[in-house]
Amino acid sequence: MDENRRVCRGGSSRIPTGEDRATEDQIVIRRGAFHRCKEKKLMHTLRQYQVPLQRYMALMDLQERNERLFYKLLIDNVEELLPVVYTPTVGEACQKYGSIFSRPQGLYISLKEKGKVLEVLRNWPERKIQVIVVTDGERILGLGDLGCQCLPVTIDVGTNNKKLLNDEFYIGLKRRRAAGQEYSELLEEFMSAVKQNYGEKVLIQFEDFANHNAFVLLEKYSKSHIVFNDDIQGTASVVLAGLVASLKLVGGTLGDHKFLFLGAGEAGTGIAKLIALEMSKQTKIPIEECRKKIWLVDSKGLIVSSRRESLQQFKKPWAHEHEPIKELIDAVKIIKPTVLIGSSGVGQTFTQEVVEAMTSFNEKPIILALSNPTSQSECTAEQAYTWSKGRAIFASGSPFGPVEYKGKTHISGQANNAYIFPGFGLGLVISGAIRVHEDMLLAASEALASQVTQENYDKGLIYPPFTNIRKISAHIAAKVAAKVYELGLASHLPRPSNLVEFAESCMYSPRYRSYR
Repeated sequence: MDENRRVCRGGSSRIPTGEDRATEDQIVIRRGAFHRCKEKKLMHTLRQYQVPLQRYMALMDLQERNERLFYKLLIDNVEELLPVVYTPTVGEACQKYGSIFSRPQGLYISLKEKGKVLEVLRNWPERKIQVIVVTDGERILGLGDLGCQCLPVTIDVGTNNKKLLNDEFYIGLKRRRAAGQEYSELLEEFMSAVKQNYGEKVLIQFEDFANHNAFVLLEKYSKSHIVFNDDIQGTASVVLAGLVASLKLVGGTLGDHKFLFLGAGEAGTGIAKLIALEMSKQTKIPIEECRKKIWLVDSKGLIVSSRRESLQQFKKPWAHEHEPIKELIDAVKIIKPTVLIGSSGVGQTFTQEVVEAMTSFNEKPIILALSNPTSQSECTAEQAYTWSKGRAIFASGSPFGPVEYKGKTHISGQANNAYIFPGFGLGLVISGAIRVHEDMLLAASEALASQVTQENYDKGLIYPPFTNIRKISAHIAAKVAAKVYELGLASHLPRPSNLVEFAESCMYSPRYRSYR
């Protein structure tokens, strides 16, 4: 019997006296002090580990032993622990998952279960599921195909990663990745089984699917399910929020700026699409015209109209009339963007020459190096501030520490999807959304940008500190839910009078109960 129940049940049914109540108050106080002491001790222990992966393993072990304490620890120390449980450390954890594996923490569905997916879902102990995050592990961060070495719901269709196929500790199917009909049939079975088992309104968040599947799945199932792709839409929403916030530092509107991307995959094209949507909404200019201010560079160079026939479908809207340009530095010098965004998954591609070129025609160049993990970042914070002579407005996908340049401390923001997807999902759930609409993503971006304070701007930040993530998430959820109601896509009626308060009341809080 746990401590809470021992205190609750006690040993007598008599009415407590004043003296008894005083004793119970002391027990409650002692229990609170005990858990504060426990939390402090755990943080002390975690800080002794020199290797981030060891901290990750210790935290995952704590989650198994005491989930409530795990979340309490994470909430109270979010800025320190988020880089451990999320990017960049989680990338290494996924790469080495077979070696550090001790017990399953998520749900695995493999090709071997084809025809039995509904049965597998019914074996999961929880019945009331509102959000499912699912991956097939083909595009984890900037690390590529990691097979089934990621969580929480993994559809194991094999892996094309030769290193994993030859790894004796790899826990997944040792076969080449399924494709074509075999793949699509398994995904169709999964999507149908989710609806059948959990209902029409369960939100399915696609995570880390490769380009060739991600766009197809999002397009196909957005018509029949409540679906959201974090890599395409979540990244876009958080980046747009940073850009909207950055306007307070550089001036003008989105329509006054010119954007150049290095990387034209899920993240790059997703961000570009949302920028164009917001620009069109603000200016009332057709979206086709707004796209002309957005240029993308892929592995073959600038995406231009002469390449249209050979381009993948999702790249075609960004093929503008221009002569071909092979190198990024030449594109920067000719296009002269005010905003440079990296989503290439290739590290150190924003070279000193590139950053200096951006600085030569921008008083405050906006440089976003979004690729994860840290090793894949297009440039570091120190490089961005040093090469721009302290003038860059910089944010990254992975966290970087403060940078000193000529006596001034620059603190860079992190364009982290964790700002968006918890609040976005919560907003859909509390409103009972029956579909996801792009205007909801715009609402999430606007809500996040509004949380950046003058104090944050004074430090050069275009994102609020993660310390306030629960407050931020509540505001995002409220804005998203409001948009759901406005679009007539809500099924939870009537609308709550105060959506922020309602969102906060629906959040999980890992509190220890007080028994009086």
